[in-house]
Amino acid sequence: MYSAEIELTGHLIDTQLLSRVIDVITNLGGEFEVRDTEIGKNRDDVSWASLVVRADSCEELDRIVREAVALGAVCVGSEEVRLAKVKKDGVCPEDFYCSTNIDTFVNVGGSWVKVDPMEMDCAIVVDLASKSARCTPIADVKVGDAVVIGCTGLRVAQAAEKEEEAEAFSFMGSDVSSERQKSLLVQRVADEMRKIKAEGGKILVVAGPAVIHTGAGQYLSQLIDAGYVNVFFAGNAVAVHDVESVLFGTSLGVYLRDGSAAPSGHRHHLLAINRIRELGGLKPAVEAGVLKEGVMYSLVKNNVPFVLAGSIRDDGPLPEVITDTVAAQNAMRQSILGVEMALMICTMLHSIATGNLLPARVKTICVDINPATVTKLVDRGSHQAVGIVSDAEWFLKDLAMMLTGEEES
Repeated sequence: MYSAEIELTGHLIDTQLLSRVIDVITNLGGEFEVRDTEIGKNRDDVSWASLVVRADSCEELDRIVREAVALGAVCVGSEEVRLAKVKKDGVCPEDFYCSTNIDTFVNVGGSWVKVDPMEMDCAIVVDLASKSARCTPIADVKVGDAVVIGCTGLRVAQAAEKEEEAEAFSFMGSDVSSERQKSLLVQRVADEMRKIKAEGGKILVVAGPAVIHTGAGQYLSQLIDAGYVNVFFAGNAVAVHDVESVLFGTSLGVYLRDGSAAPSGHRHHLLAINRIRELGGLKPAVEAGVLKEGVMYSLVKNNVPFVLAGSIRDDGPLPEVITDTVAAQNAMRQSILGVEMALMICTMLHSIATGNLLPARVKTICVDINPATVTKLVDRGSHQAVGIVSDAEWFLKDLAMMLTGEEES
């Protein structure tokens, strides 16, 4: 919700000004809270009241405030946003406003403009000509950009408290426990994924190599083939071990069928990398018939965009891996546009990196056998994250069964 403070001065009781303003607020779907009042003791005394007005959207709040002002109310803190020009590329003005991941509007020329895209730990750049505002990483601001400074002329949403949203996702919160009813949580995640898919929304999956090591790759492939994955983030290791599992039946040199170590299995992931590099990448490997199954095969076959962000410890890496960290971050930033749910499975670093880019309105589910992963994600600003303590294989198997009804292959 969004809020604004209004003040009323005059003969509030005799003229029924207070009751008329309250009627406007409630008739237009808003809520109010009387913060303070000073009611005159005599007929000639002037009264005063301060009210906090709340509405579900900034547009609805603006309409309510305009109607209240027309009756005689005064809006407190209705100044325009303060701006300062960038004088050096990659350097913001002093006292620039640091964005959160919560939906924000800025007052430009008396109009409330939504900041889009929304991202935490950025500057807000305003284009006065088009009356638009966007979050921009510090390194990307350019000379002449108008950057928001201070905290004047901003509206930041408060946590939603709609009953239906609280009921549907009542398990959302930062507390994490291995004793929580996991099957119920997975069912609610599945229900939300069905809803998002039916409405044409996008679901992001962020995966770590444990998805492949535990043999859960087959269930993730089922979800991709069924259209429940619209964007995919991972590192080099997920793709490498997925290819290894297809070519050799192993992950980290261990047979997925029975958990036994393969002779010279330590070489398998390197041989897999070499084979894909020879073919020119994952897509050519699918087209050549070398990759006939697996997570990467399903992504390529279904034209699901993916970003493989590399790290300093990568072997190879595969041709599609983006080794420039800033370039990988920008690729992820572009890919999350329109995402409504992020499903993060057994990867601390990629989960935190993705969480830093997501608006708070994106439903975020973090699955890990280690509760500390969820805690770290929340501590770094992704307060909307839901924690499910589970190994990847159990979670994805249950989720795939609920959404596709397919048995283990």
